[in-house]
Amino acid sequence: MMLSSTVPEAASRLLSFVNASPTPFHAVQTTVQRLEKVGFSKLKESDGWDKVVKPGGKYFFTRNQSTIVAFTTPQNWKQGAGLSIVATHIDSPNLRIRPISKRTKAGYLQVGIETYGGGIWHSWLDRDLSVAGRVITSNGSGQFKSRLIKVDRPILRIPSLAIHLDRGVNDSLKFNQETEFVPILGLISEQLNATSESPKLSTRDVQASSIANNHHSALLSLLASELSIAPDDIFDFELQLYDNQPSQLGGIANEFVFSPRMDNQFSSFCAVDALIGSLSSNSLLEGNVNCIALFNHEEVGSVSSTGAESNLIPSVLSRLSPTPDLLAQSIASSFLVSCDMGHAIHPNYTNKHEENHQPRINGGVMIKTNAKQKYTSDAIGSFLVKKLVEKKGGKVQEYEARNDMPCGSTVGPSLSTMGLRVVDVGCPMLSMHSIRETAGTSDVQSCIDLFQSLFENFAQLDAELVAE
Repeated sequence: MMLSSTVPEAASRLLSFVNASPTPFHAVQTTVQRLEKVGFSKLKESDGWDKVVKPGGKYFFTRNQSTIVAFTTPQNWKQGAGLSIVATHIDSPNLRIRPISKRTKAGYLQVGIETYGGGIWHSWLDRDLSVAGRVITSNGSGQFKSRLIKVDRPILRIPSLAIHLDRGVNDSLKFNQETEFVPILGLISEQLNATSESPKLSTRDVQASSIANNHHSALLSLLASELSIAPDDIFDFELQLYDNQPSQLGGIANEFVFSPRMDNQFSSFCAVDALIGSLSSNSLLEGNVNCIALFNHEEVGSVSSTGAESNLIPSVLSRLSPTPDLLAQSIASSFLVSCDMGHAIHPNYTNKHEENHQPRINGGVMIKTNAKQKYTSDAIGSFLVKKLVEKKGGKVQEYEARNDMPCGSTVGPSLSTMGLRVVDVGCPMLSMHSIRETAGTSDVQSCIDLFQSLFENFAQLDAELVAE
């Protein structure tokens, strides 16, 4: 029997998005480029919006290069209208280069790193790693700029210890994240050969704003070369490590996506795709403002100026409905779909799932519920999601954690505190928080369809629901 290897087109576009987005900074940049191509206008939070935002408009704004909010207003939009919102996050567990990263030991150049989020850290061992992020540079005339960088070749590696030196490694792998989890950049001999003729700076020779003494000169030279500047023009940076192996399709019939950062660039891509796809819908003549919000820092608690607990969504609501009465009307008419990836049933660990709640990859979007409010879904939210999916001919799965297993959370609970109706959903995946995760190719379109249905159908569906 021949197996179909036809790849859903949306899954191929997801690969391109993730491969271009090794950090939240890059994910925002990639999203901005897509939005601008279809006519979205950039707003600034520091400017007034009252004379800029108009009916039938398409807008976006960013904050700190690491979070983006985009929205469209219907043709008959008036202040006080509700918002149909998709909220996701674009950060993932990773390794960050420390402010002072220079380390040397046993003839090796090493780079000090800090863990970010709850990663499966052993999955980072023996991987081809590179760096990406943003660099603060000077143009030589007193002006500074934050520039994005992505080094497209492997330069770092965290080697595991040979089994001959740790015979019990297959029984219990343990390592100290501070002393035994330090990436190798190169050999000291190569560094000495490269810099033997360069003048050495003492601490007194270096200005307070210089980072020359904090990082290996070889690393700074590489960054400078990538940006076509001199090393002295680098004043600071925020860099994280990423797997240099690209995202790709996998499985006997290309039913899987093997990729880093599926949690949660998968949902973020789908949100952007659905908002753009909804532009051709006749429903934009009336109904809610359609909005997407791609947050940062979910993996470390969402408490930041760019996280879900910031004022980003309250600010949008209040600027589009600038009086207390209009704001209250808008909140009452709004609905937020919080979308984060969830746990698919694992064939080797089926006992980790509640027996009646075992979501499967490529089985469609799942609704997440939890009585302890780790997820905010309730009967009304679940009903609305099911009806929205039904309008696109899709499938819905249910997810609940076992009573004897801890339950994760996402941005939904944080966003519900302002009075919005919120439901938590997601698509199933395996290996969550590993450096390489597994999602389903068909689930990409299923997720997009739910979001488009929200943008096209929610206002009408909400008018048919009585829940007072």
